[in-house]
Amino acid sequence: MKACRFLFLLFFFAASVVELKSAFAETVNIAVAANFTDPAKEMAQIFKEKTGHDAILSFGPSVQLYTQIKESAPFQIFLSADGELPKKLIEEGSAVPDSSFTYAIGRLVLWSKKSGFVKNEDVLKKGNFTKLSIANPASAPYGVAAVEVMKALNVYDALQSKIVQGNSIAQAFQFVDSENAELGFIAQSQIMTRADGSGWQVPQKLYKEMRQDAVLLKSGENNEAAKAFITFLKGSVAKNIIKKFGYAIAGKP
Repeated sequence: MKACRFLFLLFFFAASVVELKSAFAETVNIAVAANFTDPAKEMAQIFKEKTGHDAILSFGPSVQLYTQIKESAPFQIFLSADGELPKKLIEEGSAVPDSSFTYAIGRLVLWSKKSGFVKNEDVLKKGNFTKLSIANPASAPYGVAAVEVMKALNVYDALQSKIVQGNSIAQAFQFVDSENAELGFIAQSQIMTRADGSGWQVPQKLYKEMRQDAVLLKSGENNEAAKAFITFLKGSVAKNIIKKFGYAIAGKP
């Protein structure tokens, strides 16, 4: 009888904790750079399990998300693909001062769905293809990096007529994955779970380091779920997810 009573009390306590957790759960709306789609989805799921809070994710090019934030879109956190836009939001009074930090460092890959097609930079120098996919440099840091690489290799002028641009790094990847382009510059995170194709991880010396910064927006200053997600993003669980998807962590290789 004592054992049954103990189990009942234990069950009752556990159920009460769950109910209490749900009662205080909130929702945070997060604007997420397109390249960070897969890790953000995994984080949101674990964040929900650990805190009870819901993280609602919206993906797109960083510049587009910045514009939506300025037009009063209901976001509380911005995970940008660069460091400039979060800084700009702070300067403009749309984000909390001193809240920005680098959550990941992006890595650029030249990838083709064709096995053996991409081994190194020689494929760019030979130019034996009709279409090369990149993200739009005007709206996506990965597009800027792609152009930097081609200029560093002295192939940009020769390849310019073959370049097709995606509105985001997600669309740039779709062009290559659907084989509408034979190869393209994409985020390493987009192929971490792929066993097909061929690729070349572009050396960091060929493009400016892509530090991806997060910032707490003014609309999330008093949102408990937003503050909890920022704390989660800085923690070891999130960092392990970030590294698993091929990103580097600031201060670490």
